[in-house]
Amino acid sequence: MRTAELRPDDVVLEVGPGLGSLTLGLLPAAAAVTAVEIDPRLAGLLPRTVADRRPDLAGRLTVVEADALRVRELPGPPPTALVANLPYNVAVPVLLHLLELLPSLRRALVLVQAEVAERLAAPPGSSAYGVPSVKAAWYGTARRAGSIGRRVFWPEPNVDSGLVALDRHDPPPGDRAATFAVVDAAFATRRKGLRAALAGWAGSPAAAEQRLRAAGIDPATRGERLSVADFARLAATAP
Repeated sequence: MRTAELRPDDVVLEVGPGLGSLTLGLLPAAAAVTAVEIDPRLAGLLPRTVADRRPDLAGRLTVVEADALRVRELPGPPPTALVANLPYNVAVPVLLHLLELLPSLRRALVLVQAEVAERLAAPPGSSAYGVPSVKAAWYGTARRAGSIGRRVFWPEPNVDSGLVALDRHDPPPGDRAATFAVVDAAFATRRKGLRAALAGWAGSPAAAEQRLRAAGIDPATRGERLSVADFARLAATAP
């Protein structure tokens, strides 16, 4: 809660509230909380938990029983902050989906598996830099915001966890879907230079080299060296 740095006027989106431990911390700090829960039983229990423990704040809570990956709209005012202990097996897809769906989200603080946290916040050129790093960078600047030990969880998991904070910024010039297609192709064979890695995307190695040179990128460079702006510029080159 301290790391989230919420303002009193924030509308918070929480994904996977579970038994409501975080929800009960969010409610006093924000104007409203929308909690998306896929489990019908937990979704039904959460309003009762809040009514029992913080009846004065029950009116701030809206529970949406849904799969966060399939949400297309949310009731109430647009959320301004995402604060969540994300389900680890779908953490990256959920984060990217919500950032795309909800341009009102200006900040995010999510708890994910430690390795995922490292990848989301990795800069170009680092060993952890990859598809999650680039796609998160399309929406904002991500950084590691803390580590969480295993013993605070019940049941205790076999993995370490980490907090990732993301501050939203305007995306680079270009088309998101086209840029993400280049990113996926570039890292599908990450050990290859981009001339070879992007042959399928461009139509041939020669076509890939032509587009890389048009974007001012050395065809022998690997994808891990490119920033999101580089990928967007490459995606915008004419085939």
